[in-house]
Amino acid sequence: MIVARRFVVSGRVQGVGYRFHARDAAAREGLGGFVRNLSDGRVEVEAEGEREAMQRFERALWQGPPAGHVDAVAMNETPPRAAAPAFRIEME
Repeated sequence: MIVARRFVVSGRVQGVGYRFHARDAAAREGLGGFVRNLSDGRVEVEAEGEREAMQRFERALWQGPPAGHVDAVAMNETPPRAAAPAFRIEME
């Protein structure tokens, strides 16, 4: 079953390679979507794919890269699109 979710990640998640970590995790799981920094220091992630892959991806978001520290991951279900594009890093 295809699911889509929006995550907002807070903690030490900018300037530590978090977006690259999220992109690599999404690629491993075959998810589409994007990751980008927010102006308030958090990171936003939108992803779409198989439910089991999304669960593994969410665990990777909580883990973060070695230089970072994740304090919280807020998640909202969103409607899946017909065809999610490849996962990408969006610049501010």
